[in-house]
Amino acid sequence: MTCQKCVTNIRDALSGVDGIDSVDISLGNETVIVETTLPSSEIQQKIESTGRRAVLKGYGGGSNQGAAVAMLGDASGCGFGVVKGVIRFLQTNENTCVVDGTLDGLSPGLHGLHIHECGDISQGCDSVGGHFNPRNTRHGSPDDKETERHAGDLGNIRAGEDGRATFRLTDRVLKVWDLIGRSVVVTDGPDDLGRGKHPRSLEDGNSGQRLACGVIARSAGLFENSKRICACDGVSLWDERDKPLAGPGRRTNIPANNL
Repeated sequence: MTCQKCVTNIRDALSGVDGIDSVDISLGNETVIVETTLPSSEIQQKIESTGRRAVLKGYGGGSNQGAAVAMLGDASGCGFGVVKGVIRFLQTNENTCVVDGTLDGLSPGLHGLHIHECGDISQGCDSVGGHFNPRNTRHGSPDDKETERHAGDLGNIRAGEDGRATFRLTDRVLKVWDLIGRSVVVTDGPDDLGRGKHPRSLEDGNSGQRLACGVIARSAGLFENSKRICACDGVSLWDERDKPLAGPGRRTNIPANNL
């Protein structure tokens, strides 16, 4: 943002939108802080509809108790075909974990989403183990009691005709501090939530093949990321949007005193 017109245009784009409770725009800091129940990707799209570019620097609020992120597909995750995306986790209080994500390349319809016990993707999604299930319970729905579901049971997400699933879920069983180093997996079929007649219903919801997975890592919460350079390869937070996740095309040559 470079002028008051930018502020006005962004405020207009976000005003009157269902799910947005407040908007705080700082021209001096070039930041837009939004209190919302919408997925972060939807907020970014609305800001960029004004012709300005945006990057997510932090997620959560002053009361959050931990944040994490997983990249699925591409260089930092595993999967089949073109399925890729990002899923964020935020612990807003002792009993609420928000799961916010965008995945592309899915077939239209429902797809199971689960936390798995391991973060080992050395053999792709086959080596991440079973569902995260510290209580040794049956598979179920995220709406079930914690004694009647796996901790990692997140139910289903829905992809549109364009293959994109944008979602924001809240879960009362997951804790961010228990997820770091584990993995999140999306499957090719819907999860029957443990209500089906198939032998795998009580194991994994008979949700089919694991399409894509990613390791869950700690991430910055709101106001926690003050960096302009996101990695030792010299790629700035802004430039990273247009860079591959890894490989020779990522590196940017910059003076050493800027690192």
